Amino acid sequence: MRLIGSFIISFQYLSMALQEIQLSTAYAIWTGIGTLGSAIIGIIFFHEPKNFLRICCIIGMILTVISLKVVS
Repeated sequence: MRLIGSFIISFQYLSMALQEIQLSTAYAIWTGIGTLGSAIIGIIFFHEPKNFLRICCIIGMILTVISLKVVS
């Protein structure tokens, strides 16, 4: 049930973002946040490997999401 509630809240926030920014940027940021969240939760709670390359990729994704917002 929490999963469905999370989906509904997530789509509401996406809908709110679409009122301010373009669809392509909003969707890219939305999926990026989901991907980053999954990776970070996996590292913290499920003890997935946190090697240097993985951390660099996560930082790169964060910078990409920020850059998309800045240029839109």
